[in-house]
Amino acid sequence: MGSVERFSHLLTRSAKRKQDFRSIFSRSEKIQQFNIQHSAFSTAVKDRLRGRLAVWLRVALAVGMCFSLALLGGCGRPKTGVIIAGSTSVQPYAEVLVEGYAVLYHDDAIDVQGGGSSAGIAAAESGTADIGMSSRDLNEKERELWFVEIAKDGLAVIINPNNPLTDLTINQIRDIYSTKISNWSELGGSPAKIHIIAREEGSGTRSAFESLVMGEAEISPKAIVQDSNGAVRQLVADDKNSIGFISLGLVDQTVKALTLDGIVPNRENVINGTYSLFRPFLFVAGKEPVGAVKQFIDFTLSPNGQKLLEHEGLISSAIEGIENEEI
Repeated sequence: MGSVERFSHLLTRSAKRKQDFRSIFSRSEKIQQFNIQHSAFSTAVKDRLRGRLAVWLRVALAVGMCFSLALLGGCGRPKTGVIIAGSTSVQPYAEVLVEGYAVLYHDDAIDVQGGGSSAGIAAAESGTADIGMSSRDLNEKERELWFVEIAKDGLAVIINPNNPLTDLTINQIRDIYSTKISNWSELGGSPAKIHIIAREEGSGTRSAFESLVMGEAEISPKAIVQDSNGAVRQLVADDKNSIGFISLGLVDQTVKALTLDGIVPNRENVINGTYSLFRPFLFVAGKEPVGAVKQFIDFTLSPNGQKLLEHEGLISSAIEGIENEEI
């Protein structure tokens, strides 16, 4: 399917999803019975992830350029609407939220862009974006900004479904990514060189992996670097000797998520603390949100917004409105 046909197909599916939302909302003026029961909604979002990988790269480059120009005062902003930019891990879920939000507040235009967690935080600080998206914890200086946790996300270590292995330890994964282990036969698999795939510097997914898995060790410069979770997933799906790490909510039948130290990577084990690889998804702003920005964040933290995120595989934040040092 060509890019034009894919885009047309996406618009058609998006219109159908919005119609489904209107049907649900119309049953209750207070929207207290909002319950997503349309599996097509989730499927369409996953289709979008595959179909827009090339677009994400162009958007990331454009956003990065805009951020650089903003420091010189050369990149303007639209006069109306809300701009959300940052983590490509958070991006697809923010787009889901925007579609649900648009049913209630269809007069408010919201533009969601990628660029990476660090770029999103910088954009929020400079005012280039109204909301920055981050899929990593903030550092000490960044914590001076306004921020809120919108959900938690597990981090899955994935291999090709044709790889017979099912379980590795955290230490083994660390040794793979630092190339102390370089062949699957060293782990009981078939003799073949391990192709390690990682995210780019500045990615929240990479930062979380480095913090939770690598410790003092460094990811080998021999790693194949990709700019999105979707791109990592696609490479692993296409290469039986590869290994990668992506958002748990984006794992599908094209890849296999490894159990770590015997613990299955799923929502329940993240909640009960037995699965240790998880990170926060954050919205960041340069100042206390007001107006349409606050309205969208309030929707995200509401039962309706949290239900959308859980439906897409994320883990709802236990307490609404957790912000700053309370996260």
